[in-house]
Amino acid sequence: MLRPLNRCSSVTAAIVLCVIGHAWLCPPAAAVATVQNTASRATTNPLEGKPDAIQNGGAMFRTRCAGCHGPDARGYLGPDLTGLWASGSADDRIFDIVRRGVPGTEMPPADPQRVPDREIWQILAYVRTLAGTVPPAVTAGNAANGEQIFRANCLGCHMVGGEGGQLGPDLSRIGSGRPRTALANKLRGTSDVIRSGYEPVTLVTRDGQRIRGVRKNEDEFSIQIMDVRQRVQGYLKANLTDVIEEKQSVMPVYGSDRLNDRDLDDLLSYLNTLRGPGSGRR
Repeated sequence: MLRPLNRCSSVTAAIVLCVIGHAWLCPPAAAVATVQNTASRATTNPLEGKPDAIQNGGAMFRTRCAGCHGPDARGYLGPDLTGLWASGSADDRIFDIVRRGVPGTEMPPADPQRVPDREIWQILAYVRTLAGTVPPAVTAGNAANGEQIFRANCLGCHMVGGEGGQLGPDLSRIGSGRPRTALANKLRGTSDVIRSGYEPVTLVTRDGQRIRGVRKNEDEFSIQIMDVRQRVQGYLKANLTDVIEEKQSVMPVYGSDRLNDRDLDDLLSYLNTLRGPGSGRR
């Protein structure tokens, strides 16, 4: 039987953050840059309704934002943006979200050294043209029951508020980071989106043993995974016959035979409450 490496240091750490639009990435020097004082910034979008700004903003949105929020801003990997204003969000608040990002999600900060205020206002001017005038419908699911479903089926692999497993992504902010439809598709198994850092792999050893888990680190000579028992293990590639990149997530599919539509609605309602520290607790 293949023995895992005792030390993880043989694996070269490679942490990759996949973000649509390279201009949003923060270089190390900018990571400590102070964001412009909000007191000196306009509270309403100075470019709203201006044709040139809307046109430029649309081009930037399609390049930098549509990959996560969808070409119509109604959500894909990231949340629906069209209901922000109807829900009462102010221009300056939305600006700050774009500038600062959302910790714990794939929404990165926009480095002020590379993305000037004007570009953010132009993007918001464009998104404003797509926005609805009616707040998004409030779902009727029972979030309290959804929490019980989550604890019974999901908490073993996903962490919320420092509690839970680590095989899957931390979901403490999932309510602000994923639209309802994307979550439903993931649960039902109709989504092929797998978050970076949780790509499923199967290792095949020389004696035919198959070890499934999620890839954590890899270099030319070794690979580190978290197996389905949530143990971080390192393996020499010389002792493997194959490293299979799986298409199906290690997360089980919750079809209607395992989770009926009503319970799915309850679970989604609970997930929607998870928006950071202290949220989702009942």
